Amino acid sequence: MKKLTYSDAGVSIDEGARLVDLIKPNVRKTFRKEVLGDIGGFGALFSAGFKGIKDPVLVSSTDGVGTKLMVAFMTDTHSTVGVDLVAMSVNDILVSGASPLFFLDYFATGKLEAKKAAEVVKGIADGCREAGCALIGGETAEMPGLYKPGEYDLAGFAVGVVERKKIINGSRIRPGDRIIGLASSGLHSNGYSLARKVIFDTLGLTVKSVPEGFKKTIGSVLLTPTRIYVKPVLKLLERFEVLGMAHITGGGFTDNIPRVLPKGLKAVIKRGSWKVPPIFDLIQKGGSIDDPEMLRTFNCGVGLVLIVRSRDETAVMKTLKALKETPFSIGEIAPKKPKEPDVEYI
Repeated sequence: MKKLTYSDAGVSIDEGARLVDLIKPNVRKTFRKEVLGDIGGFGALFSAGFKGIKDPVLVSSTDGVGTKLMVAFMTDTHSTVGVDLVAMSVNDILVSGASPLFFLDYFATGKLEAKKAAEVVKGIADGCREAGCALIGGETAEMPGLYKPGEYDLAGFAVGVVERKKIINGSRIRPGDRIIGLASSGLHSNGYSLARKVIFDTLGLTVKSVPEGFKKTIGSVLLTPTRIYVKPVLKLLERFEVLGMAHITGGGFTDNIPRVLPKGLKAVIKRGSWKVPPIFDLIQKGGSIDDPEMLRTFNCGVGLVLIVRSRDETAVMKTLKALKETPFSIGEIAPKKPKEPDVEYI
């Protein structure tokens, strides 16, 4: 009888080692001075000496990329979804006022292809550098039979820190406060199951199609990386009091903004007060989707919402523009009567 090896079962230890060698240069570029050791250890070490923070609170978040990965498989493009992976977690911890410290990733596939996996990890490293956090560890799992050939899944985990007295939780929000939206880069990483159904099934487009009014293929548009808002917003927090923030992910405006509102308050959103990228119009018309469904499924052009005092709105908008952001004044906070919705669109 032939002596079986792990390779006979579909798992290549050599390919895993090759991947580690390929990703080391990009991973090391993300290291902050608090990182202790190097890639390849059993556990990642990060110094907990937070300079200038007297009462540090750690903030964590975990997420994935979802069915946006299906578009990556369809186009055989793997260099951008890693940015999405980082963005989904670091934007989540940002809304508490936290600065991202480090990130860990999980890459799972049926058959490991080191070169393709290295492209993904490069994207993760790019996202970490943009967010100012260190990629200090991760896991690569090769599981034959669990995934279709050429496919993989991603998950990520981020940890940040904030001074306890500077935690942003929405508790100081009052009626009359203003709502500012920061432009998204497109769909980000939410609503792709519906988007794919409309674009590829209902409209019959392919990833190489260039719809009327578009300058890029639909595949390129759908793979546009999620915006990472960390650095400009942290700069803003050095100058202004931000009362609350919401990362507009799954649930859109309708479900995410209320997560930071005190009881008895609602968000009044003014329709048409921000620029909506054409991809959303294509999806809405192509799928005959009504406005409430769009606003609860997609970010519709606004990836992050900030709530500030009305007296600060003009200065905050000016500062955000100077930080190369595209802000929109999209509404205000108002008292909420019983049975009224948490978000009202006018």
